Amino acid sequence: MITKPTLTQRLRYSFENTLSKGTPAIIMWLAILSILIVVIAAAFLALTGIKQAEGEDLNFVEAAWQSLMHTMDSGTLGGDSGWSFRIVMLFVTIGGIFILSSLIGTLTAGLESTLDEMRKGRSKVLESDHTLILGWSSKISSIISELMIANANQKKPRIVIMADKDKVEMEDEIRSKFPDTGHMKIICRTGSPLDLTDLEVVSPHDAKSIIILSPEEGNADTHVIKSILAITNNPKRKQGKYHIVAEIRNQENMEAAELVGADEAVIVLSGELIARVTAQTCRQSGLSVVYTELLDFDGAEIYFKKEENLYNKTYKEALFAYENSAVMGIYHANGDVSINPDMDKIIGQGDKIIAISEDDDTINLSGKTRFDIEISSIINEVQREQKKERTLILGWNQKGNSIIRELDNYVSQGSEILVVAELTEVAGILNILKPILKNTTVEFKKANTTEKSLLNSLPVDSYDHIIILCYEDMDIQEADAKTLITLLHLRNISETAKIDFSIVSEMLDVRNRELAEVTKADDFIVSDKLISLMLSQLSENRHLEKVFSTLFSSDGSEIYLRPIKHYVQPESSTNFYTILESAAAKGETAIGYRIESLSKETDQTYGIVVNPDKSKKVKWSAEDKIIVLAED
Repeated sequence: MITKPTLTQRLRYSFENTLSKGTPAIIMWLAILSILIVVIAAAFLALTGIKQAEGEDLNFVEAAWQSLMHTMDSGTLGGDSGWSFRIVMLFVTIGGIFILSSLIGTLTAGLESTLDEMRKGRSKVLESDHTLILGWSSKISSIISELMIANANQKKPRIVIMADKDKVEMEDEIRSKFPDTGHMKIICRTGSPLDLTDLEVVSPHDAKSIIILSPEEGNADTHVIKSILAITNNPKRKQGKYHIVAEIRNQENMEAAELVGADEAVIVLSGELIARVTAQTCRQSGLSVVYTELLDFDGAEIYFKKEENLYNKTYKEALFAYENSAVMGIYHANGDVSINPDMDKIIGQGDKIIAISEDDDTINLSGKTRFDIEISSIINEVQREQKKERTLILGWNQKGNSIIRELDNYVSQGSEILVVAELTEVAGILNILKPILKNTTVEFKKANTTEKSLLNSLPVDSYDHIIILCYEDMDIQEADAKTLITLLHLRNISETAKIDFSIVSEMLDVRNRELAEVTKADDFIVSDKLISLMLSQLSENRHLEKVFSTLFSSDGSEIYLRPIKHYVQPESSTNFYTILESAAAKGETAIGYRIESLSKETDQTYGIVVNPDKSKKVKWSAEDKIIVLAED
């Protein structure tokens, strides 16, 4: 049997429903109550004839005015005369005090609520053509720093950040790192990148690019994939394509991310990238400095330039066409990229030159036809040494597999790798890996890498390259501490024995990189800063993805630092056009050099010069190296 609600229940239900609408509804009820008190009091005075002593008779309107004044100002009661009138107005004044105090309390609470909402960052961002960053991690500072440099010449650069973090906390952290952001405006909002309603707050449809950061905890890749899906499958999505740059940690999630992002997202596989860079930089002194120079926005960067005057000319002719820019490849009209193509490759209609330059407006044809090439100094035949290499890996994580496979692609047959780690299961992993390797033999030793006695017993000075990896089965700070202790022991051994080691170490937290105090190019710290630099670059130009995929892969042309004796006579003095000519004859593209006498000078970028002045003559020593793009 259904019981019908009583009138009281209905009225109470309706009253509660109106109160749920917030401050405006409460103010409305207080106003109604005020009117009722005034009307009732005025009607009572008019009907009963009650008035002030020796006062005039009150009609309804005059009585209503007197009642209204008493509700608004309790002091009015002091001027009343006649006890009957005073008693009536006393009740009116008490009602007014109650209503007015309730109104003040309601307005105060409503104002505080509004300010609190504004503090939380829930108002819609009214920006367009901004860079949108979704998520928060230790990479945020590096990305902001790079974007500030990249957009320094823009009129109204804007960065909008949305994360599941308090707005004030984000703003305070940014302000502590960047006290002066110049004309760059950074706007923070609190919200979830997975929530469609929250996403609308940061205007993703009007952003020029969107960077999705991988969370540092939980199922990071799933979070990133869902964020991409929330943007691309949004019912309110824009008509054109989005420019999304996202980070994925594990290879097995790459296919799903690419499927969701389609041609609107550039996916950076962070773990694989760090593994490749680690394998490449440990083998070549100074290569880490070259990578940093190309990836950050401070100094020379990679640009694309359509140059109609070079149409139907060869790639080699393009190499000599610029005085202050170093050509490194061709971006074809169909979207394909050729890094260090054949020298007789024709530049077609719609193709763009890929060049390293100080800025996009410094890529200008020199108009030169004479280059003062020292033909007599050029060395044509080169015999490269095939040297077996020994690599020591201290510590272990899932990147270890990729690093060993990458090293196997570069080293000569008969090379050796020794892995020293505390984890017993590493032996089983290496046993599975051994049959795949073509040029390398791998051995395992179970030990604590933070013990100096162990490092002395190996001995470390017998290895060509040393790689220190962080353990992933422990707290990030603890893992970085182990790496730091091992690194400090190695540096102490190096100083004591007066032997230079080639060390590449990994830091999981980019903030710990500063504690490592890198003092030379061969002592390189690989961290998430590398990922930050790449995400920043790709957010400004998505086409760089194909360039980076070639440079950081063992397939195609990569960056090498090769002895000067492969190109010109040592102790000779030539300009860089001569180096270009010698390298081109070998199917290589020269993009810079390293002066060995400056290899320990931090303020001289360890002797590395990328995109040099081609006309300037340099006195080469036998230890100097040329930075080239080559197949092997």
